Amino acid sequence: MKSTSGLTHALPQLSESLLHQLNHYALAATAAGVASLALVQTAEAKIVYTPANTKIPPPQRFHSTIVHLDPNHDEIGDFFFSNFFGGSAPNSYAFLDVKPSKLGNRSLGQRGLASALPAGVRVKFNDATSSAVMGGWRTARGHSSTFAGPWGNKGKGVMDRYLGLRFLIKGQVHYGWARLNVSFKKGEFSGLLTGYAYETIPNKAIITGKTKTQEADDGEQMSPASLAAPTSKPATLNLLALGSPALSIWRREEAVGLRSEESK
Repeated sequence: MKSTSGLTHALPQLSESLLHQLNHYALAATAAGVASLALVQTAEAKIVYTPANTKIPPPQRFHSTIVHLDPNHDEIGDFFFSNFFGGSAPNSYAFLDVKPSKLGNRSLGQRGLASALPAGVRVKFNDATSSAVMGGWRTARGHSSTFAGPWGNKGKGVMDRYLGLRFLIKGQVHYGWARLNVSFKKGEFSGLLTGYAYETIPNKAIITGKTKTQEADDGEQMSPASLAAPTSKPATLNLLALGSPALSIWRREEAVGLRSEESK
């Protein structure tokens, strides 16, 4: 073949063995690239932990204090705590609840009660309870007080207990936890959120209290807390209905208590 300059350039002819070797090298390089990408993605997978010191203050009568929780800091609330106090002497009642901010989110619990988990519990569940009572209290005719929910702990409250969380990020299920202290004084609940975390790998379990994927994460800086300031809202029929799960629970517990007394 002649070029425009009048010189002839011979094209090199590659042998079949050399072509085979080149193809082999290309396939090996592609596989190595895919493996490297997989390693990078695995290295990026981690537990994201956020320390916090956020109060859930007691509300005013017939008001509900709302505190939002955004575990993955995307500025879209995933859950919120609702702390309500109502009634008038001699009948009063109070409820501390955890509720999902969007469809598909859940908290770990049973029969409408949010579990108060210790550290070291594996959190992974398909479905549990969407709106859950953490603690409930009522007094009837000023003569007796009744508590419901493990976070109320019969009026003693709890320290360093964990909520198990299941929530969606871009349509994929992620698991997390929130650590809280809860107390009860003078007919009102109050809480303190001390930290929360979630697993970045979709559908992977997380252990309550675990704050890092591996020891190599020690030098990592923690993300700032992403919690909205508490707000106080006037009571509505919907807010008053927040206590309905606890009321049904009380009825069940009282029925069990009566059967126990009768059997003595």
